[in-house]
This record gives sequence, C-alpha cells and structure tokens, in this order.
Amino acid sequence: MDLALEPHELENLANRFKILSEPSRLQILSAICNGECKVQEICDRTGLSQANVSKHLHLLKNAGVVACRRVGVCRYYRVIDPDLLTLCMRARQKSQPS
Repeated sequence: MDLALEPHELENLANRFKILSEPSRLQILSAICNGECKVQEICDRTGLSQANVSKHLHLLKNAGVVACRRVGVCRYYRVIDPDLLTLCMRARQKSQPS
C-alpha cells in the first residue's frame, strides 16, 4: 500500500481522525448511523445532555460529517459522510478478538 500523501492531504486526514477522537461524538454517530434523528432522540440514545449533544453536533456539522434539517422547532441530523462510519466499523472489527 502506498501512503505517500501531500501535506494538505495529511492535514485533512488528521482532521478526520480528530473528529473521531472524542467518545461522545462516536456515541452520537452510532445513534444516527441508521437514519435521521432529532436531538432529543440522540440524547435519549446516548445518555448525553442536550447541551453536550448540540455542541458535538455543531462540530460534526462543521466538519461535513452530518447534515441538519429543521422541522418547526426540531432539528433532525443524519450522517452524510459514510466513509467515517466505514472506518469505525473496520476499527471495531480489528479490535474484536479472533
């Protein structure tokens, strides 16, 4: 495998790994990986506070990992970067004992 990357490519890759470096963000991605959810549903699934979920969703949205749509006062989030989910699935498979 050739991993000769340009400096800007290395920076982009490092930023993607930074997004995954926070367990709360991984919990949120896990909660919405199978479909769109509103913020309260994400809180219920993860046990995280609304303020904490909102903070992490904001970071994930700015990173291009999730998208949001508003319906009335509710915001619904969905994953728009399936490559990150694939990366998480592969890492999980590698960490499980054989």
